[in-house]
Amino acid sequence: MKIENNKVVSLTYKLSNHKTGETIEETTTENPMVFLYGVGSMIPEFEASIDGKKVGDTFEVVIVSENAYGDFDENQIAMIPLDVFNDESGVFDEKYFPIGSLIPMSDNEGNQLRGRVLEITPELMKMDFNHPLAGTDLHFIGEILELRDALEEEISHGHVHGEHGHQH
Repeated sequence: MKIENNKVVSLTYKLSNHKTGETIEETTTENPMVFLYGVGSMIPEFEASIDGKKVGDTFEVVIVSENAYGDFDENQIAMIPLDVFNDESGVFDEKYFPIGSLIPMSDNEGNQLRGRVLEITPELMKMDFNHPLAGTDLHFIGEILELRDALEEEISHGHVHGEHGHQH
């Protein structure tokens, strides 16, 4: 069996910053990444790099930032009035917003996004809405552990069910 659309892929990888070599994330055989191939849930170049591979095959791919999570965009830095973050009694409590933390937010159209707290002034919170890996060239090295045909329900839902996948 080889990797192609509607296959459930289980793999391990080490993700590092291609320029610095710093490890960003690493999976293990005990906790692999499991996903439904070909439904657009992965970075396209990542999927292309494993297309046609079989169990036991290894892979290595470098994906430049513009083809991964995008380049860092200064326009994604926002200054937001602190009163937006007031609790139900109308008080802003800084302990809930430590510098560097990710805060779930929504925009005017109701889209969900996360902003990283950069700075807090007496009136404003400076937040970064770029993806945490924006501007980072990615380097993946990994191995294909398991392949199987996706179940009809997984295909219709667009994701894997069961162990290491989505649970309903």
